[in-house]
Amino acid sequence: MSEAIYFNGDILTMEGDVPRYVEALFIRDGRILATGTKSEMTKLVGKDTKLMNLQGRTLMPAFLDPHSHITACAEILNQARLGSASSFDELAGSLKKFLEKNPPAPGEFLMGFGYDHNNLEEGMHPTREVLDRVSADIPVIAVHASGHMAVLNTAALLTLGIGAQTPEVPGGRIGREADGKTPDGYLEEKAFMTFSSKIPRPSAESAIDALEKAQDMYVSYGITTIQDGLTEEASFAMLKEAAAAGRLKTDIVCYADLLKAPGLVQKEQEYDRRYHRHLKIGGYKIILDGSPQGRTAWLSKPYEDAKDGYSGYPVYTQEQVDAYVERSKEEGRQLLVHCNGDAAAEQMIRACRKPSKLRPVMIHAQTVRRDQLVRMKELGIIPSFFIAHVYHWGEIHRKNLGEERSERISPAREAADLQMPYTFHQDTPVIEPDMLETVWCAVNRKTRSGRTLGEEYAVTPYEALQAVTCYAAFQYFEEDDKGTLSPGKLADMIILSENPLKAEPDEIRRIRVLATLKEGELLYEAPKETKQDL
Repeated sequence: MSEAIYFNGDILTMEGDVPRYVEALFIRDGRILATGTKSEMTKLVGKDTKLMNLQGRTLMPAFLDPHSHITACAEILNQARLGSASSFDELAGSLKKFLEKNPPAPGEFLMGFGYDHNNLEEGMHPTREVLDRVSADIPVIAVHASGHMAVLNTAALLTLGIGAQTPEVPGGRIGREADGKTPDGYLEEKAFMTFSSKIPRPSAESAIDALEKAQDMYVSYGITTIQDGLTEEASFAMLKEAAAAGRLKTDIVCYADLLKAPGLVQKEQEYDRRYHRHLKIGGYKIILDGSPQGRTAWLSKPYEDAKDGYSGYPVYTQEQVDAYVERSKEEGRQLLVHCNGDAAAEQMIRACRKPSKLRPVMIHAQTVRRDQLVRMKELGIIPSFFIAHVYHWGEIHRKNLGEERSERISPAREAADLQMPYTFHQDTPVIEPDMLETVWCAVNRKTRSGRTLGEEYAVTPYEALQAVTCYAAFQYFEEDDKGTLSPGKLADMIILSENPLKAEPDEIRRIRVLATLKEGELLYEAPKETKQDL
């Protein structure tokens, strides 16, 4: 039996609609046994009870990740990082340097992740000719920061069988040169997803090693429940192997790709909506459109300065979406639906039709309208906002969507006023799973330039914390075990350098996670130089 008492700090329970603190908290065998005054908890102390003096720091529930892709995050740890590239030359140079130190094995691809055409001097996506500078013989692919598009060199196009006669993929696009036939290397949305699935994967052992590193990253940001938000059979096999080897130290929730792995849940009944060695399958995931910064999100009104009224496009027909939603209902399994544009959001809402107890989730909900949020509440749809877009791409949204629509990107205030649960995520590996930065974004709504974007849609620090603790637990049907520091729940907790509710709003993202505990066990402790010993 292991037990500990925590005291002498701000112990924020996250119970209820207003902040609640307790003087002390007692844990035993991985669960919270009791909370109350220090004197009450002291009565429970035995000879082996650890006394944990918080020394004025803040103890609160660990964060739950409402949407990301941990297996994809693990993969990019072994890829060239392209996020800092500001030109085609820099992008090619970064790939060349990575190639020199990390030559791929025969038949494997050289991969890079994170370029953003919005940040390149050329103001456009690179082409195969740019990546041909890196290598004429080795297949090379550079994936966009959004994860919805990529560029391939000529060798990669040949390896994947993409040529002048390759037909277009519905719900996606193959970039073509001036002749309208020759591929220029660019792949978008479903075309990218279809062909990228053919790229050789790393060995199981190296994949699991990378997965452990990815877990460590999440844990360092205070996250103990992680999502794999579009799981294919190969990635689940890797997660399953890691679980069997005892290498999962966090809870990982998978959502089977309903397009590529429709039978995964049926094959893996042991993991169906219940944890086995820290791994479970929570339900299904589908994608209805693209990204607003990539101008592929499906909008009800055209993009700013769009030619011929271009407003993005759908991945599926309404009938197809109806069928996917109906399948989730028939099986009683939760469905996560990627919707960035309000037209895609409308497609999901129409498909849901009747109120559901399955807690379907609208992932991203970037441009969702108030009238849609009202109907979502009636139907039981949870919006999960990628609210850090305000900071990372806010200025791009102003350019692509215009002032009015960009101001209301991720309208969390409206969801809060409607008294409906909502969550916040980072869509890692799109950005790192920095929950405190996300809380800061929701509270301050500042862009990279320092401009405030849609101040009226900001939420309070407590409301922002609810989105990544108790509301996130609700999204996962795990509110009985996680999300608050309540007796009986798992001792999934974090210790922060400051209290986010007492810090200046603009300082929230500078608060440090000093320790992360999963079921009472220490998973992460900040380096000594950034903290005093507890």
